[in-house]
Amino acid sequence: MAAAMAPRAAQPEQRGPLLPGLLLVAAALSRPAAPCPFQCYCFGGPKLLLRCASGAELRQPPRDVPPDARNLTIVGANLTVLRAAAFAGGDADPGEAAAGEAAAEAGAGGVRLPLLSALRLTHNNIEVVEDGAFDGLPSLTALDLSHNPLRALGGGAFRGLPALRSLQLNHALARGGPTLLAALDTALAPLDELRLLGLAGNALSRLPPAALRRPRLEQLDARLNALAGLGPDELRALERDGGLPAPRLLLADNPLRCGCAARPLLAWLRNATERVPDARRLRCASPRALQDRPFLDLDEARLRCAHGDAEGRGDQVELAGPELEASYVFFGLVLALIGLIFLMVLYLNRRGIQRWMRNLREACRDQMEGYHYRYEQDADPRRAPAPAAPAGSRATSPGSGL
Repeated sequence: MAAAMAPRAAQPEQRGPLLPGLLLVAAALSRPAAPCPFQCYCFGGPKLLLRCASGAELRQPPRDVPPDARNLTIVGANLTVLRAAAFAGGDADPGEAAAGEAAAEAGAGGVRLPLLSALRLTHNNIEVVEDGAFDGLPSLTALDLSHNPLRALGGGAFRGLPALRSLQLNHALARGGPTLLAALDTALAPLDELRLLGLAGNALSRLPPAALRRPRLEQLDARLNALAGLGPDELRALERDGGLPAPRLLLADNPLRCGCAARPLLAWLRNATERVPDARRLRCASPRALQDRPFLDLDEARLRCAHGDAEGRGDQVELAGPELEASYVFFGLVLALIGLIFLMVLYLNRRGIQRWMRNLREACRDQMEGYHYRYEQDADPRRAPAPAAPAGSRATSPGSGL
């Protein structure tokens, strides 16, 4: 009996050490989540989602974002300026911004959101993005700054984002001009992992060279810009060496100039149509003879320069397209039909025309005879009028009675 009770007595001694561990695990699992920032909405789940849309009241990114946040969206705020380390240490004043930047560069001390992978900052009236504005976000893979009136962009604005794969700048660069485009070219240089780049609706007359040279770029959205075409250098930059896939390019709704400078682009499109999914939507904006005509339907031999313009910048291009040739043929047929009708009318009225010609000839002859008769009468000296007597002779004449 004692032997049978011995194992039972030993069981509490074996389970005793496990209870504290189970209690610690339960306490960790039941730990209350971090509070949601003021005027933001937090959605729990495998990836914590925050959405902040507080209008003009929000002038800087919230500081109390939970550290386990994965997806942060701020829409319709009035951020205006994204200072250095805005998401790593706060940007209440330049001193705090400098401290946050130094901490971010030093290591984990400045990393406040280590798990944040997606950051959406659309429609926030952002005008300036300073160098290092996104420092302290090592896991960020998607950044959206679309629909912001950007005027200034630091050359190091996107530094410290080694995992960034998607960058959207749609409708955000139109107000910055060439200076902003040059700064963007510098800011894109360190983004070697970039896969998707959105530059739609920015009135760009050329594409940033750094965007075309990103080694792993898969898609570049350049729709709704002011691109008149792509030159040979830009087309060469889109090619990839070392077996890397070439990027796709979206070019619809650009005012293409269909002159001789468009020949390289037309040849490239026909050899790599799959690289431009919206190639069938490309239309010519100039010259006037080809306006709104599908670009892929053009004949390369007909793309001519205007009067020695090697770059095809002239609007008046000597071009005889099929529509123009058809109009000439139709005009010629109409003239030929009118001439044939006129000849038929003459033939059917030949007798009346002969009678009219005879009457006209007789009328002319009678008229000429009348002129000849009057000339003979006027030329007869016997019918010439007597000369008038001088005034002095009348005073001494016998018939004057003096």
